[in-house]
Amino acid sequence: MTTAKDIMHPGARWIPATETLDRAAQLMRELDVGALPVSDAEQRLCGIVTDRDIVVKCVAAGHDPSAVTCGDLCEGTPRWIDAAADVSEVLDEMEDRQIRRLPVIEDKQLVGMISEADLARRLSGDQIARFVGRVYAHH
Repeated sequence: MTTAKDIMHPGARWIPATETLDRAAQLMRELDVGALPVSDAEQRLCGIVTDRDIVVKCVAAGHDPSAVTCGDLCEGTPRWIDAAADVSEVLDEMEDRQIRRLPVIEDKQLVGMISEADLARRLSGDQIARFVGRVYAHH
């Protein structure tokens, strides 16, 4: 059985909800990623901030990224997957929610992220075609 941990990109890092968006952008550049899981004071997932969120919801809206926090941009219920989950559960979660990045949690700790690139590297052509059809069908 292929698990979420098998296909994830390890070494993901939290960014605190209290951290500013300019710092989030700097950390994304340092880590060469386009999204960061956001943690609350108890180090629980409270959302994800993406490079697109920073541009569209902050910069393009005329706000100062050094004055807006990651927590300000987090919306809705954060989605995640257990490290031991089967890859079919990963696909179901990403497809059902139409999301492109999924944090992987093990023992209440962030252990990685699954992105479309991770799926493309590890899944069969049929699995990828199904994912693309379902996630992008409504975009």
